[in-house]
Amino acid sequence: MLIGVIADDFTGASDIANTLAKGLPPEGGLSTAQYLGVPKGAADESIEAGVISLKTRSIDSKLAVEQSLAALNWLLEQGCTQIVFKYCSTFDSTPRGNIGPVGQALANAMGEKGVVVCPAFPGAGRTVYQGHLFVFDQLLHESGMQNHPLNPMTDADIRRWLSNQCVGKVGHVPHAVVQQGVSSLQAALLDSVNADELFCVVDAVTDADLEQLGYAMKQHRLITGGSGVAMGLPRNLHAQGIAKACVESMPSMTGLGAILAGSCSGATRQQIEHHGLSHPAYKIDVESVMQGELSVRTVVDFITEHVDDLPLVYSSGTPDQVTVLQQRFGVQAVAEALDDLFADVAGELLSLGYTRLVVAGGETSSAVAMRLSEINGEEALRIGPEIDPGVPVLLMGSNEPTALALKSGNFGGDDFFEKAFSVMSNGEKT
Repeated sequence: MLIGVIADDFTGASDIANTLAKGLPPEGGLSTAQYLGVPKGAADESIEAGVISLKTRSIDSKLAVEQSLAALNWLLEQGCTQIVFKYCSTFDSTPRGNIGPVGQALANAMGEKGVVVCPAFPGAGRTVYQGHLFVFDQLLHESGMQNHPLNPMTDADIRRWLSNQCVGKVGHVPHAVVQQGVSSLQAALLDSVNADELFCVVDAVTDADLEQLGYAMKQHRLITGGSGVAMGLPRNLHAQGIAKACVESMPSMTGLGAILAGSCSGATRQQIEHHGLSHPAYKIDVESVMQGELSVRTVVDFITEHVDDLPLVYSSGTPDQVTVLQQRFGVQAVAEALDDLFADVAGELLSLGYTRLVVAGGETSSAVAMRLSEINGEEALRIGPEIDPGVPVLLMGSNEPTALALKSGNFGGDDFFEKAFSVMSNGEKT
């Protein structure tokens, strides 16, 4: 294994796995696997990039650090020479959040300084300029992320946010330097190391910026960022002649399918509205869940009653609605109850022969994927074709695989749900 990734949630893991598997033309990507947690045994020798999915974004920081270091140790044991700590391109966190503590722990364990921080993903409208994170033309804390139910972002200045979360200086490479090319970038990153800075936030507003950054980091042992930060990394390995061109086929997946949406993001709510215009949709009454009045069987019965029409089950609500429920029942209690419900529903669907599941929301996706892994014993997912930027089809199992699409709440167009099933049916090349 050449590159190892530690991802703080499952949708982010599939996002960067997609980036590494796809690579850039003409060389292409790497043989990539997404692991559901830290594997118990050694990786298959054919895997060049291993992505470990953790559920550490919203848990206690000490536990997040512990799990991330365990992932680091496993990846280093597999021979990885470059580690990427992957977090969301909307930098989901709080002043006491986990991005800074985990990044600092990984840097200390590897003896690294001037560690690149770049959550940019221009394909999804996320850019970094003057050290600030934007969502399209809005500062992050004005984009709706300030209303995130678990990790509200209230400051777009990534440098200031990291300084609240960790001990150490945070530097910055402005866009003007990035535009000067690889040599200037490398010099600026070396200056950050010599200045004894723990992190170095790097501006990026286009894919070309991220490609340049990728080439500039070919000797960096630790990198942090969104999936875009890995865009140029496969080409470095192909240029050195130590990676093989990778084209894997995906079988056509046309079995029973359903959609489970737990995200409350604006993008997901639009997708729910769009899908509900022509397909059956069931809105979960969160209050009934919290009072133990809504059963898994009720939800599963709705899905099976509409077996041929891509049924959707969702718990998504507006920020005001979410706030009221959190105030009444507690933030973590609501999140855990919904995660358990969706995981139980997914497990029941698997037992009924469903082979295609589309899941919206990072926490929901993590819960569902882990439950399916527990049921069938699969630790690794194969990477299939891209549905929308940052969201590939994932295959669990080899003989009779299950196709998954694990979508971050903010990703995808209005027609994402239908598009996901269409891509699964086509069985295209990766």
